[in-house]
Amino acid sequence: MANDMESSPAQVARRTGRPLSFDRDAALVTAMHLFWRHGYEATSVADLTRAMGITPPSLYAAFGDKRRLFLEAVDRYLGGIEAIEHGIAGAASARDAARDLLVAAALGDTGDDTPPGCLLASSLVTSSPDAEAVRETLAATRRRIEAALRARIERDIHEGLLPSGSDAEMMAGHLFAVVQGMSTLAKDGAGRNKLLGIVDSAMAAWP
Repeated sequence: MANDMESSPAQVARRTGRPLSFDRDAALVTAMHLFWRHGYEATSVADLTRAMGITPPSLYAAFGDKRRLFLEAVDRYLGGIEAIEHGIAGAASARDAARDLLVAAALGDTGDDTPPGCLLASSLVTSSPDAEAVRETLAATRRRIEAALRARIERDIHEGLLPSGSDAEMMAGHLFAVVQGMSTLAKDGAGRNKLLGIVDSAMAAWP
């Protein structure tokens, strides 16, 4: 009994092996939207359980803790980082891969049933030590996608599809600066047509 009192709700729930009494996937989507709208640090466990319609022990049993719930929500939002990497590598060209990333960002930032802007960008501003660890995880995710695009650009340079003097690092960095900027504009009220116009302008700058 003493050990149970000292254990976290997640540990107790895992030991009991009780089945979940709610739709885990639906709860994850609800949490994703909440994090998306308010950011990681501003979203409390109380906010999450209220929106998800579950108790804190149920949240811990299903997802571990707030940080792990958030990271799972990010993976759901991205559709899996490996899928993004494969999409970049398998695109007909680096230009196509870049445009696909920008269009996906523009559409995602302006969804009819989702908060404006990008979930990752909304959660990058942090202050507490716990949130700083989350911020670094998100930054590492962004760097991984940027590295995949940079490698695809370098491949096109090597194959002669892009001019030999092209700077793959700067081109990939510019694209992600545009992605971040579009998220900010969407949060400020910019519509889909404006963001898609920015996509066209960004791609016009490619060699």
